Amino acid sequence: MKRIAIDMDEVMADLHKKHLDLFNRDYNENLTTDDLIGTRLWKIRPHDADDILAYVDDPTFFRDLEVMEGSREVIKELNESFEIYITTAAMEHPSSFAAKYEWLKEHFPFLSDSQFVFCGNKSIIHADYLIDDSPRHFKNFRGEGILFSAPHNRYESGYVRVENWGKVRKYFLS
Repeated sequence: MKRIAIDMDEVMADLHKKHLDLFNRDYNENLTTDDLIGTRLWKIRPHDADDILAYVDDPTFFRDLEVMEGSREVIKELNESFEIYITTAAMEHPSSFAAKYEWLKEHFPFLSDSQFVFCGNKSIIHADYLIDDSPRHFKNFRGEGILFSAPHNRYESGYVRVENWGKVRKYFLS
């Protein structure tokens, strides 16, 4: 059975929306996802970068992220034909562990704890595929990296790209 590793943030969980909402509220701005095309929030407001990055260090930040449209249904389908592992680089923000775990248990109850991998460097993951929004995780990954479209990676090339969970379904189940 083929093995698929799936990133959590910006692939299963909508981190951008919450990050933008908090930033716009706290800085009285009206930035949208379109403002993040090809970049990251802290790069367009470098003078506030430390404060912007600090949002994700809040231990509760990841607990109430919205589920990416279609992810639950498609991952449930994939779980019937593939070995599925959720691989999140939680060690980049260690305070996120509990919130991420609780979020996964709530929104993906059909997955078992043994299917969750909390790591730092994803090159240690032994899988046939890695679906991720960040191509840096494909470096030294031995399987095939599949880039999940996100505003910040719009101009990345050289990878198989899936625009949404419907395209993931089509790629793996057609």
